[in-house]
Amino acid sequence: MLLILILGGALWGAFVGLFVPRVAYRLSVRPDEAWRAECPEGHPLTSWLGLARCPRSGGYGPRTSGVATTAALVCAALAATTGARPELAVWLLLAPVGVLLALVDFTVHRLPDVLTLPLAGAALALLGGAALLPERGGSWTGALYGALALAGAFFVLFLINPNGMGFGDVKLALCLGTVLGWYGWGVLLLGTFAGFLLASLYGAGLVVARRAGRKTAIPFGPFLIGGAFVGLLLGSYTA
Repeated sequence: MLLILILGGALWGAFVGLFVPRVAYRLSVRPDEAWRAECPEGHPLTSWLGLARCPRSGGYGPRTSGVATTAALVCAALAATTGARPELAVWLLLAPVGVLLALVDFTVHRLPDVLTLPLAGAALALLGGAALLPERGGSWTGALYGALALAGAFFVLFLINPNGMGFGDVKLALCLGTVLGWYGWGVLLLGTFAGFLLASLYGAGLVVARRAGRKTAIPFGPFLIGGAFVGLLLGSYTA
């Protein structure tokens, strides 16, 4: 049964991952710019859904094979640790959006509201449904408190140092706090710490490689998402 879940998760992640680069390319703009409506060669993009490939000029945006592979591995890992519990369906639905957000933030240092706010609402709603089913591994109340606690803590950090903590990270924290809080305060703290640790290691690596200075801004969202992924793996495995 577990092997079927892992293979199913991998196939789901790979399939959805094929369509992530097109959306990532269209969303990867500065806050004062409209969403991209043309390929790099200037040909119009008529839809948000589809492969990141223009019939007239070829592929564009993030490499599709790499994105699909990443999404497949993420979903397979979540399936392996969560098993047949009802929240697995929620993780599999949210994970590709997490990959999408990480790509956009790495590209333009932006976490679009069109993704972060609906994602937080969807996470709470979906986990509310999972909480009604038997053999669940977490608590919806914990998810709600986790969302409020993490977003509140990040908002305080934003007020203290807006250059170090963007408001997009505060909005992202609503979703991350929801999924981590589902498994309890320990997992919430662990996943958050892992995100900060990953960001610190990345920043230190850039400084050592002389590709950035101590005050160079780095995208925080991908590391928060990565830390939440680590927390989810441990939380789902021990639940």
